[in-house]
Amino acid sequence: MTNKIIMHINYAERSFCSIGTQTIDDICRFAAKTGFDGIEFRGEIPKELSGLSFREYAEQIAAGKKKYGLSEILFGIGVRECLNSDREVRERDIAETIEKAKIAREVCECNVCNTYSAGIHSPISTVPAPGYEYHGSAAAKPEQWEMIADAYRRIGEELEKIDLRFAFETHMHYVHDLPEQAKKLVDMIDSPMVGINMDYGNTFLFPTRPTLEEAIDLYGDKLFYLHLKNYATVVGAPKKLATSLSEGEINHRAYLKKLCDVGYTGPIAVEAPRPGDRLWFAKCDLAYVKELMEEI
Repeated sequence: MTNKIIMHINYAERSFCSIGTQTIDDICRFAAKTGFDGIEFRGEIPKELSGLSFREYAEQIAAGKKKYGLSEILFGIGVRECLNSDREVRERDIAETIEKAKIAREVCECNVCNTYSAGIHSPISTVPAPGYEYHGSAAAKPEQWEMIADAYRRIGEELEKIDLRFAFETHMHYVHDLPEQAKKLVDMIDSPMVGINMDYGNTFLFPTRPTLEEAIDLYGDKLFYLHLKNYATVVGAPKKLATSLSEGEINHRAYLKKLCDVGYTGPIAVEAPRPGDRLWFAKCDLAYVKELMEEI
């Protein structure tokens, strides 16, 4: 396998959207030195750089990409307000998403970006947030599906003009939470520029789910991107424990073998959804993925 391996920015974050004392240059240097081909940055500007415009933020990333020889930059860009009842707010967010996409393509030469819509929560207040099977697609109304699809049809038209693809991450609390639901949304949008970011680590947290092989077959040519992470079940613990890629219950050897069998050539990102020395985790997880790719 020769797929590009991407470092998710959360390896270099102190907390969500916070890079601490590091600079964008520091992060790019670390990723390149460690052996990653690129980085997925957030579409939200880190707290420490909040005075920058998105273009200025992207220009810092592009400078790091060039300086350290990274070949791929991605962003997580989505329309969080696509279900807002205020049409003006909704339209403004769609326009801002399109503008970010254009900057990402122009400044950083992005080929694909991770995307997401608006979060949807169960109307039953007693349902806990980790009860993922009751939120997202399970709580979505038909008109909400259509509002999201309409926003992304319009975005897809603009993406075609700049040759940039968006990939919905299979993620809890969104209509695109489970494989079947993500594929349903993409089919509704029906744009060649809108597909799926398969995060089977997220899918694994649902009590009922397809196998990773079934999910890959379901996505077909709409599989644009991947997030890899892993979890383990701990007896007596209220939730699954985030682990290294090599130690959890998801068999990434089988995962990558299936991807190879179906001819997937897109980028593969590794994530660190666990506390501790994430920079060390990045080195360990990358080494594991590279060895698997060489063997396969």
